[in-house]
Amino acid sequence: MDLNVDSATAEAHRCPAPSISGALALLFAVACGLAVANVYYAQPLLDTLADTFGIRPATVGAVVTITQVGYGLGLLLVVPLGDLIDRRRLIVGQLLLSVVALLCVALAPRAAILLPAMAAVGVLAVVTQVLVAYAASMAPPGERGRMVSTVTSGIILGILLARAVSGSLSDLFGWRAVYLASAAATLVVSGLLWMALPRHARPATGMSYLQLIRSVFTLFAQEPVLRVRSVLAMLIFMAITMMLTPMVLPLTAPPFSLSHTQVGLFGLAGVAGVLGAARAGRQSDRGRAQRITGIGLAAMLLSWALIALLPWSIWAMVAGVVMIDFGLQSVHVANQSLIYRVRPEAQSRLTGGYMIFYSIGSATGSMASTMVYAHAGWNGVCAAGALVSGLALVFWAMTRHLTPEDSRP
Repeated sequence: MDLNVDSATAEAHRCPAPSISGALALLFAVACGLAVANVYYAQPLLDTLADTFGIRPATVGAVVTITQVGYGLGLLLVVPLGDLIDRRRLIVGQLLLSVVALLCVALAPRAAILLPAMAAVGVLAVVTQVLVAYAASMAPPGERGRMVSTVTSGIILGILLARAVSGSLSDLFGWRAVYLASAAATLVVSGLLWMALPRHARPATGMSYLQLIRSVFTLFAQEPVLRVRSVLAMLIFMAITMMLTPMVLPLTAPPFSLSHTQVGLFGLAGVAGVLGAARAGRQSDRGRAQRITGIGLAAMLLSWALIALLPWSIWAMVAGVVMIDFGLQSVHVANQSLIYRVRPEAQSRLTGGYMIFYSIGSATGSMASTMVYAHAGWNGVCAAGALVSGLALVFWAMTRHLTPEDSRP
């Protein structure tokens, strides 16, 4: 083990990490937004997909769930490779394979083809986390939170614009056009990244692939910060997915009867999450990640009181979406800022391990929310979401002592 560390250190001196410019950070954000959008295009299309492929409404959430399951597998098996092989080739290779997976979704003739293709889209969408870890490793320690928030802002916009783009293209040209357009855009971005990314960014590690995967679990055993923040990620993403996945069902039904375009635009209310991410990044760099976490979790819990008013006021729902997304992104950026400090040399593995819990939460929330909606309606969804948000706040309060006091990196 010592020999590996020594050789890694020597390699790091020979190949110093390149710095990241503002233009490259912006390209990272665009690439992240485009990749993560692939996971969320299906959410405003669930009713259409159910009709197209003969899927029962109570189980159509499986389309989103299987994508999240694929994402979880990618987090464990693909993201850690950023600590082992050339990240430029890894990133561009994932994007090119994503083009193939998206074309398979767009051309799927039946559910037996659609679902595996959606799982592949999820596996390959983890390129977002490779990019986040890469950006964090290239940023100076005192600016790491700000850089993570910049790239994460691209992810937030990608999630939000996914619903707007998906709804609009579906109404104009049919749902298959959504995935054809994404395949074309992904191909363009992969070419730009191939030209822009540093050509000699070889990670400094002497591990084999199996050792690398095992080390993800070792990090969980060694780092309490990673354990605590991963559980928080699972709970907060479970909560927000419980709102987002079934949201299309009451909005497209009477009395609202919104089109897919309108449902997609409705999701843009969550753009406040960008502000939450930026603020959280700055505050985390100043050693206030714990404070940001508490505020964000409280905002998520309180938002459900507004979200529950959807049957009576669509504007209350908009306000609730603003609040819950602001809170979630604040906690998410604070989480990442804290875990990247503990083992800077293992940022891809830390990212993969942390985001596995995000995927578990999102997949569970997607499936559970459509089942709850089928049996208890929107009020049942809101009660379940508030319960999960409350559990997140209680868990954070009970485990604060396991996370060291914040300090400037």
